[in-house]
Amino acid sequence: MKHPDDENELFNRLEAEMSADSGGEVVDLDKARTARAEWADPATRPDSDRSPDSRPEGSDSESGDPTDRVMVDQPTPRATGPGYLGRLLGAQRRAVVPVWLRSVAELRTATAWVARHYAHTAGYHALRAPVYAARLTLQAPTGAARFVGGTMRWVADREGEPVRLAAVRREDAAEYLKLSRQRDGRVRLRTLVTVLAMFVGLGAALAMYVLAPGWLQAVSVSAIVMALGYAGRRADAPVIHRAVELPKAVKLTSDIVLRALGSLGIPAINQAQAKGRDGFEFTAPITRDGPGWRAEGNLPFGVTVTDIIERRERLASGLRRPLSCVWPEAVAEEHTGRLVLWVGDQDLTKAKKPAWPLAKSGSVDLFKPVAYGTDQRGRWVEITLMYIAGIIGAIPRMGKTFLLRLLLLIAALDPRAEVHSYDLKGTGDLDPVGERIAHRHRAGDEDEDIEYAVKDMRALREELRRRAKMIRSLPRDLCPESKVTSALADRKSLGLHPIVVGVDECQVWFEHDKYGKELEEICTDLVKRGPATGIVLLLATQRPDKDSIPTAISANASARFCLKVMGQTENDMVLGTSSYKRGVRATMFNWAEKGVHYFLGEGADARIVCSTYVDAPTAEAIADRARKLREKLGLLTGHALGEEPETDEANAYDLLADILAVIPADEPKVWSETMVARLAELRSEVYDGWAPDALATALKPHGISTVQVGRRINGKVVNRRGIDRSHITAAIAERDGNRDAG
Repeated sequence: MKHPDDENELFNRLEAEMSADSGGEVVDLDKARTARAEWADPATRPDSDRSPDSRPEGSDSESGDPTDRVMVDQPTPRATGPGYLGRLLGAQRRAVVPVWLRSVAELRTATAWVARHYAHTAGYHALRAPVYAARLTLQAPTGAARFVGGTMRWVADREGEPVRLAAVRREDAAEYLKLSRQRDGRVRLRTLVTVLAMFVGLGAALAMYVLAPGWLQAVSVSAIVMALGYAGRRADAPVIHRAVELPKAVKLTSDIVLRALGSLGIPAINQAQAKGRDGFEFTAPITRDGPGWRAEGNLPFGVTVTDIIERRERLASGLRRPLSCVWPEAVAEEHTGRLVLWVGDQDLTKAKKPAWPLAKSGSVDLFKPVAYGTDQRGRWVEITLMYIAGIIGAIPRMGKTFLLRLLLLIAALDPRAEVHSYDLKGTGDLDPVGERIAHRHRAGDEDEDIEYAVKDMRALREELRRRAKMIRSLPRDLCPESKVTSALADRKSLGLHPIVVGVDECQVWFEHDKYGKELEEICTDLVKRGPATGIVLLLATQRPDKDSIPTAISANASARFCLKVMGQTENDMVLGTSSYKRGVRATMFNWAEKGVHYFLGEGADARIVCSTYVDAPTAEAIADRARKLREKLGLLTGHALGEEPETDEANAYDLLADILAVIPADEPKVWSETMVARLAELRSEVYDGWAPDALATALKPHGISTVQVGRRINGKVVNRRGIDRSHITAAIAERDGNRDAG
């Protein structure tokens, strides 16, 4: 045994050698703690702030050394922040009842699906029951042989034979004798049990043969045969096949999410994982959310959800899931680093969609929400077509026209709605709606088609003005919010029924060399003032830019539908400025995701929606149903009845000729206010209610602009906008000359 002094000597020598090798020193912990306490006290630190405000009283010393360190994080005895009640006020409570139980529609859908699933399974196996019985009967002899052989091996204790043989090979006589005695006891007991079972079984079989009715004997023999057939089955040839092949979706776990995020090549995530951290902070457990999994958490500092969305394809690769199963989203009410990752069980483009409720029956009230598509989780997304103006943008072949036709079909199912449809592509995609129920319809971009549309839009502008006057004249108790309501739309005498205008390839209108400016002015007016008067304008284009959708229109559209686009400019043109930077990117959709789009409207943030697919035959059937409903109520009008637009004075007026008629030759310039008053006296059914701005708008397509007109009133010169008569005569001469030349 070593002496204590020897141990101390050895310890001291080792400590000295370590100090000599490393150049270190032995630290007195008490002194170190004292020094740290002095450093924490600003008054005693040697490099603390010596300004007059921070020096203790009686201290006149100052430090002029600019290299002195400044402590910006003051030591605190405990963590500061909101108290317990403050944290409770800011806490987010998770729903007690799942979303699918709170929604009657989703509960009904889930219940129906379960019922259909088990009904299909029962029917599938019931039809194949005779085949199953035949297979089991043929396998019964094999099963009987297996049963007898297994029973004999059990009685003979064959399972213990390898152990006994091992003892023989080791030549361990004592162990072998012990195992042999154990085996003899087991064999005697099992033989007795087997003999007794045979007597009991034979006795029961004889009693059943003599005493039991025929049906019970048949059932018993069948059960024995089926049991023996089941025992004789082969592992590679199952008797009963699956009625439903379930998708092989892997459960989403934290390890899978972290692996996928680490594969994106984002430095902040990779650096965190290289240091042994996760690189992603889960804020809630990974749970089932509809037909998929939901993971939510915080990304590292400086990493945004937009960075993840940009790498959606790589994220899908990291998760080993199809691209249409992976949907990273931002949380609007949280910071830009809060990620919600939803991973579906099935490809969104291949998963079975629920049946559209309006496909076979039902009508619509446009003043109430109507389901038009589903989100990634299979839940219905609703839209209210009234009080909006909508823009649909996408590259070709992504479902833009089908989406517009779907919205027009919804409008058609409200018998009060007056539908105006224009298919400027000319392929007839809107004919199922236009030819059956539309008040005005045209397919094509020829000159006569454009002129037809211009006359219709002029009439709608006049209708807008009439409606504005009507709403203004209504009592406050009937129209409290100065806009059309469902109750007002029901009153035929007021003429405030909904009007829905759908234009496919609207860029053809706005880029027309003759009527483009006029159509732009009218559509801008309808987008701004139309929703309150019950007029809805839906514009669709495959080239979203400032020429296809003028800025004045896009800035005032309250509903946006953006299918796949190719760049940031097109994305922001449809969804609004800076949408791309906020992570709302329709560029992430792939070519197979037709009909999938970002929907911005209904007072909510942008949502991903897969619009209901309605093919041409189904669209025709829905439109036929809408036509019958209109015919029953006597509300079918216009093009659907074969009527052409009326060419009365209100539609056939010549603005330039009317202006010349009210301006004498000796009056070269007239104020616009005076001009609209004279025009109203000349043709009240057309010009009544016109404002100077409306007159200026109407003159723009003719290439005429208003000018400054000065008048001396009470000795002072007053300048106002007006019309130069010479401009009117020149425009008429040029127009008539062009007509003669034609």
